[in-house]
Amino acid sequence: MSDFHRIKRLPPYVFEQVNRIKAAARARGADIIDLGMGNPDLPAPKHVIEKLVETAGKSRTDRYSASKGIGGLRRAQAGYYERRFGVKLNPDTQVVATLGSKEGFANMAQAITAPGDVVIVPNPSYPIHAFGFLMAGGVIRSVPAEPNEEFFRAMERAVAHSIPKPIAVVTCYPANPTAYVASLDFYRDLVAFAKKHELIVLSDLAYSEVYFDDNPPPSVLQVPGAFDVTVEFTSMSKTFSMAGWRMGFAVGNERLLAALTRVKSYLDYGAYTPIQVAATAALNGPDDCIREMRDIYRKRRDALVESFSRAGFQVPTPAASMFAWAKIPEPFRQMGSLEFSKLLLEKSDVAVAPGIGFGEYGDEYVRIAMVENEQRIRQAARNIRRFLETAEDTLHNVVPLQARG
Repeated sequence: MSDFHRIKRLPPYVFEQVNRIKAAARARGADIIDLGMGNPDLPAPKHVIEKLVETAGKSRTDRYSASKGIGGLRRAQAGYYERRFGVKLNPDTQVVATLGSKEGFANMAQAITAPGDVVIVPNPSYPIHAFGFLMAGGVIRSVPAEPNEEFFRAMERAVAHSIPKPIAVVTCYPANPTAYVASLDFYRDLVAFAKKHELIVLSDLAYSEVYFDDNPPPSVLQVPGAFDVTVEFTSMSKTFSMAGWRMGFAVGNERLLAALTRVKSYLDYGAYTPIQVAATAALNGPDDCIREMRDIYRKRRDALVESFSRAGFQVPTPAASMFAWAKIPEPFRQMGSLEFSKLLLEKSDVAVAPGIGFGEYGDEYVRIAMVENEQRIRQAARNIRRFLETAEDTLHNVVPLQARG
């Protein structure tokens, strides 16, 4: 397999190493508390499931569907954007349904990237943001992930020194894995920069509804003129706990979405029609299920931050997303995130995602997903506390630990 051109462009999938250890431990009967993959454990809303059941098994809905999404679903997504962001979308030309935002990103990369094209991507970032373009033959130029002045200084350097000049910039706020949140002022500056330097903006807004204060994350499309340069990707995976349903959207610039639609038309027939009908019911239905989801994640976040910090593993409080991005405890930091994640799994039965999987600048961190209930999160903290308290005595031959003061 290593002889294939596109496979050679991809680095080893580091998460798989943790997954193998996790599977082996479970086979031995270990009770693994899995905070690694961002895989929602909450059920999809009842009325959405009922609509799926009602629609499935009929001749007209079991046939091939529409690659860009059925009309009702695209209209529902346009309605959501108008209610949530005050942004008007033409459902016929400015909305495309995708098989999750991940597929949308990958196919957009195929649509717009020529061999050797340079794309600016935050580091650390969700893997498809970089690897989608690598598989399409592009080249990645990294910038810091935090939405601040250094982000723009790095963008200036990327534009000035990349040959050829970059064609696009990727953003993801609320961010996976770092949980950073961008302001509307940041997006205004981003759109102005993109127009000045003729860049496409590809915004990942998958966590738009997973926030924990009274300041909902904005959309870049709220910025006047953003439609000239922007496509934004959203997902129903987290908002409605529909991760396995594979339903997302790309919205924004008509020319870019036409290119995405053209690529998709050769690759898929869209999601199963009953899933699209159920997704329409989710978007058009009551939003109390979204508030309940948000409240559950907020309680989990509070339990995680409090219990892990008390255990000796300091976890910053994320303002949004279903993740915490935590620096590896100092005595273990020199191990790197992959070896620390493997050690943590082996010694405490707790799985986390190694930060190196999100880019080289994530190697001092791990991502902790809030996909277990509060009781399990507190149990994970107790396991980790026991591990940390005994590490100096039991692991001195494994890693040179610094003495604690």
